[in-house]
Amino acid sequence: MTQPPKTRPYFSREELADAAAFVHARMPPTPLYAWPRLRARLGAEVYVKHENHTPTGAFKLRGAFTFIDWLRRAHPQAPGIVTATRGNHGQGQAWAATSAGLSARIYVPQGNSTEKNAAMRAFGADLHEFGADFDTAREEAMRVAAAEGLFPVPPFHRELVRGVATGAWEMFSAQPDLETLYVSIGCGSGICGAIAVRDALGLKTRIVGVVSIGAQTARLSVEAGRPIATESARTFADGIAVRVPVEEALEIYGRGAERIVTVTDDEVAEAMRVYFADIHAVAEGAGAAALAALMQERDRMQGRKVGVVLSGGNVDTAVFAEVLRGITPAA
Repeated sequence: MTQPPKTRPYFSREELADAAAFVHARMPPTPLYAWPRLRARLGAEVYVKHENHTPTGAFKLRGAFTFIDWLRRAHPQAPGIVTATRGNHGQGQAWAATSAGLSARIYVPQGNSTEKNAAMRAFGADLHEFGADFDTAREEAMRVAAAEGLFPVPPFHRELVRGVATGAWEMFSAQPDLETLYVSIGCGSGICGAIAVRDALGLKTRIVGVVSIGAQTARLSVEAGRPIATESARTFADGIAVRVPVEEALEIYGRGAERIVTVTDDEVAEAMRVYFADIHAVAEGAGAAALAALMQERDRMQGRKVGVVLSGGNVDTAVFAEVLRGITPAA
């Protein structure tokens, strides 16, 4: 295996420590456990970072806290925000924005998760369905921002990533000798946050990105050395169903990730079942993708100390019921 490339840290230790203090004033750190049944199954010491235990059930809330704080200081006249999401980003932004006295217009694609939609509305979102996929909804959100004077929240922003990175800060602070960490890739804030913390702390952990076989824009872009959009992003793991890469994120994980692993929907569904059977954790598709990649590479990871980010547990009841019956849900 090659060593992670030497890059200038995206954040300093001080910036990350400040972000962690800010986030921890609003939510506690999430658990990090090495589960014995996963060790028996995979032959590795597996540490699970339980981002499904945040107050919104996913890691995105961390970035929402820091982004909205930055927005209130940098753009105090902004009346509200507008953004696009498949659900987890939207829940965090709705909570943080409305708590700060801002409106939160959220766009999702048509046919989006009904339970994630309900959660976003509960957190104060003005929810709108538009388009066939996330990237189309994102284009509409940016158009509305310009037309109506709302502040556009992109899927990737330095202040958003600084908050997201606090999950990796917790993980690496507790276990700095992890040999490999698996992180799923949607728009890239999660893996970029992990790379930023790894580099700021001067650690040697190899970081492996994970994408769906039906949504390979990140892998294709890394291989090409430039952004490669795909015609579709078909996977039931909606949090990683992205067909257009974020260039700023690509620059970071293209250099900082050791490799990108592709997983199938069948592998993701099996990882969801393993999480439930072995540690009684509920994971959505994108939340289980990192474990799916580790399971695929179990021979390579024998005897090693590895981490996986369980990045979210917000799966619709009907979808999870299918998974537990041994069915891979339709994309």
